[in-house]
Amino acid sequence: MSLKLIKSLSFIDAVAIVAGSVIGSGIFLKPGIVLNNAGSSYMGLLAWLVGGIVTLASVLTIAEVASAIPKTGGLYVYLEELFGDVWGFMLGWAQTTIVNPATVAAVAIAFATFSTFFIPMDGMHQKFLAAGLMIFLVMMNIIATKLGGIIQTAALIGKLLPIIAIVIFGLALGNVHDFSMVNVGFSGAGFGVAILGTLWAYEGWINVTYIAEELKDPSRQVPRALIIGIGIVIAAYLLMNTAMLNALPASSIIGSSRPASDVAVALFGIGGAAFITIGIMISTLGTVNGFVLSGARIPLTMGQRGQYPFSRILSKIHPLFKTPTNALIFQGVVAFIYIMSGTFNILTDLLIFVIWIFYTMGVMSIFILRKHPIKYKPSYKVPLYPLTPLIGILGGVYILFSTVSSQPVNSLIGIGITFAGVPIFYYLRRARASSH
Repeated sequence: MSLKLIKSLSFIDAVAIVAGSVIGSGIFLKPGIVLNNAGSSYMGLLAWLVGGIVTLASVLTIAEVASAIPKTGGLYVYLEELFGDVWGFMLGWAQTTIVNPATVAAVAIAFATFSTFFIPMDGMHQKFLAAGLMIFLVMMNIIATKLGGIIQTAALIGKLLPIIAIVIFGLALGNVHDFSMVNVGFSGAGFGVAILGTLWAYEGWINVTYIAEELKDPSRQVPRALIIGIGIVIAAYLLMNTAMLNALPASSIIGSSRPASDVAVALFGIGGAAFITIGIMISTLGTVNGFVLSGARIPLTMGQRGQYPFSRILSKIHPLFKTPTNALIFQGVVAFIYIMSGTFNILTDLLIFVIWIFYTMGVMSIFILRKHPIKYKPSYKVPLYPLTPLIGILGGVYILFSTVSSQPVNSLIGIGITFAGVPIFYYLRRARASSH
């Protein structure tokens, strides 16, 4: 008799996984990059809004698919059922090989970067700290999934505090009011690339679908957690950017490597910057934990289906802890390699392009789902159908086109690694067939 994951996560845990996985380093590191590429303060704010609308349209649509197919594995399983085995595998391969471990690596590096506010460190010491954080969180999630959920909820509360402080005091006390449509001093890559920058900050919402079977009522809890969680995120991001532009000139935000900390200095002094930086570190810790917790469910599910090398090892659940120990360790090893070899912006640009190929397919899958009303009976229906899915699809296509145009090398690398999984899929399928 095979062991199963236990239903140890609550609805609050699910909301915390959505909002906690999304609100990480992006809102603290990307505002300057988004402003520079957008071309003006107003266009920068519009980029955050458009990124939020595209994300929300995708969330609302995939939430219906999630309620109809409430299985561990999330989007990987949805694509497999609705588009075919090879597409599900390609997403699982991309997530396991690139997206989840690269996200863990990028955000762990961000944690180490902000740590230099308190302890001066060179690049290699920062990488060791990032690796140490990742290993600690892997160990916590091996001991108990519930422990990972507790860390996630606590980190969400901790990360909202500095955002709330900057929003309230930035709007109330800021006297810069740097809002304008035109600023010839900006010379960025364009509005499309600005939106791409915001989407890194919105990345992570899909994670709750990976742990569906560990929720008590996944068909209802997953859609609700997605909608509530991403609603919190969009409101926080728009208010945060407005408050920052109220407290510091756009040119200062663009020129800063830690714009949120600089805003805190302007509002509260050095002591305030220390408080905000601690909050940011808690924020990044929560994001790393969210991706460690949820990301391991992909190689676990692929292992259980015999769709990844060393499937028998990856598919095992610890007999005492009832956690996917081997999958957690495997994702940790891949993340460690990325930490030691990559940098924050390279990793984020690569993974965003890859994941939005499959997000767009996930939104498109609603049209296939609705052709089979007898087989699939979702407990939630996407509002304003088919307009909402079309917004998600058009947004996804625009993102992909903008990325290929502005970053062709990264795009080709992402596509190459993703499609490298195809021959592995057919090899493993033949191997399974011959074993029977």
